[in-house]
Amino acid sequence: MKFFKIIVLFTLFVPFSIAEFNVVDYCVSNLKLPKTPAGYPCVNPDKLTSDDFVFTGFRNSGNFTIFNSAVVPATDETFPALNGLDLAMSRIDIAVGGVVPIHTHRVSEIIIVIEGTIIAGFIGTNNTAYYKILNKYDVMIFPHTLLHFQVNVGDTPALAFVSLNSANPGFQTVSVALGANDLPTEIISKITLLDEQQVRRLKSIFGGTNQYIA
Repeated sequence: MKFFKIIVLFTLFVPFSIAEFNVVDYCVSNLKLPKTPAGYPCVNPDKLTSDDFVFTGFRNSGNFTIFNSAVVPATDETFPALNGLDLAMSRIDIAVGGVVPIHTHRVSEIIIVIEGTIIAGFIGTNNTAYYKILNKYDVMIFPHTLLHFQVNVGDTPALAFVSLNSANPGFQTVSVALGANDLPTEIISKITLLDEQQVRRLKSIFGGTNQYIA
């Protein structure tokens, strides 16, 4: 009798499990609802069209920053179809002499150069620096969480595309993190060995507050 009950429960459960699995082919971000640790809630599939699975943002460069570079991200927030799919991309434009400053992500990144010549590299946890001049169509990998960078060392603008294995890879630039926070200047100076004048300059550039200990 117990075995019979188990079989009945199994036959009742399996069809619903299969049905649920079959409809979870994708989960396009519903940006009108709050984001959760697991990503955005899904848009009703009945309301989706082919346009929801196409991103056109790479047709033009982004806005250039103080570093003379521009990044156009395709993540779960800018390209909602990536929600839950564990991948993202970015277009990177670097002017002559410009840089993508040293930064980190939660995930790994791979870069392919489309135009120009750059130096790209990362620093391992043993403080070994791995860097290389990359030319058109060259590819380099940056392992997850490690600090990495790109510098245009050519005489023409550089264009590259990167792919990351998360729809929400995160992005923390070291100089911005030091200059945009509300830690007192004196503390930042002590924990970085930068002098206080340099710290105040970073804060003035990136909008940090609390330049003095109260």
